[in-house]
Amino acid sequence: MNPEPSGFLIPDPLSPIPIHNLLMSFDDITVREAREKQAEGYTYVDVRSVPEFEEGHPPEAVNVPLFHRDAQSGQMMANREFLDVMRANFASDAKLLIGCRAGARSAQASEMLVLAGFNDVLNVTGGFGGARDPMTGAVRAEGWTQAALPVETATLEGHSYEDLHATLAARGPVAE
Repeated sequence: MNPEPSGFLIPDPLSPIPIHNLLMSFDDITVREAREKQAEGYTYVDVRSVPEFEEGHPPEAVNVPLFHRDAQSGQMMANREFLDVMRANFASDAKLLIGCRAGARSAQASEMLVLAGFNDVLNVTGGFGGARDPMTGAVRAEGWTQAALPVETATLEGHSYEDLHATLAARGPVAE
């Protein structure tokens, strides 16, 4: 976390310190509620890596990874352009559903977006694959696939990370 002169903490995506205990201005919703919100005009932003997204995702989802897999080390590395790509493609009042595989990355991304000024952010608990208790294996949150919700493997034009990143490249970083 980086302290700001105002006293606010800005999440550092490379920090090992969890940011889940900061004051949050977003709500958690289930995958079934997320599907309903899509029908109300919300955009599902999948923050999983590009290969994960390409294996399957909610219909009409866009992909803005919070982390990328480093080709040399195989480790997940923070996408330092995450907020810039989001700002280049979405207004601060955009209706956003943030999802990942199980809910951890999406919670982190939701916090970052709220702190960056996005004001209609909903975290999709359970994500695409569902969340399980690491000790018991019990389902903590149903995932998109467990709920038998529609899945796409094709990516619509303008919905891939490559397309969204191209918008950033064309416009340049958007001021906070």
